[in-house]
Order: sequence, then C-alpha cells, then structure tokens
Amino acid sequence: MKKPSPNPPDADITAPQNSFTLKALIPPHTPSHLFTVVPDINTETLLVHASESLASASVMASDLAGFLDGPHRNTLLGIQQVIMLGELAVNRALDNIDPQD
Repeated sequence: MKKPSPNPPDADITAPQNSFTLKALIPPHTPSHLFTVVPDINTETLLVHASESLASASVMASDLAGFLDGPHRNTLLGIQQVIMLGELAVNRALDNIDPQD
C-alpha cells in the first residue's frame, strides 16, 4: 500500500532566506598545528622538498611491489606510476622557476 505524502508548501521566492543555515550545524574546520609549513618559505624550497618526498615514495612503492604478486602488485605499481608523474610535474615546475641552461 502506498502512503500518500503531503505536498511541500509553495515557496515564496521573494521571502528572505532563513538565517538558520547548514553552516550553523557544521563547526568550522581548524587544521592541526602539529605539522606546519613555515608561511614565508619560498616556492622553490617547497618544490624541492615535494620532489624529494615524491622520489622517496616512488622508491618505497616500487620496492614493496617486488614483494607482491598478481593484482596487488599491479595496483601498487600503478600507484608508483602516479607518484612518478607527480614527481615529473614538480621537477618541471622547478625547471620553470630556475632554468638550468
């Protein structure tokens, strides 16, 4: 048996919005200050650290893939490839900042 549902009331589009919004229900996100990046650090330094982190992650993923077989190995090698592509992009950004002619 189908239950009848009441029709919603017609909304008056000219009426002001209710001051109670979803934002009042969700507390603002406050990031953790456990790990922070110094605000005045330059872009080149940030990119160098990002490049080194990505290179390390790529090596770790590649090494770990050597211990796996089948689909798990393929998945990890796919992740390693995405890391490597990110590393290439960061390295290109570094080249754009300080071209080595």
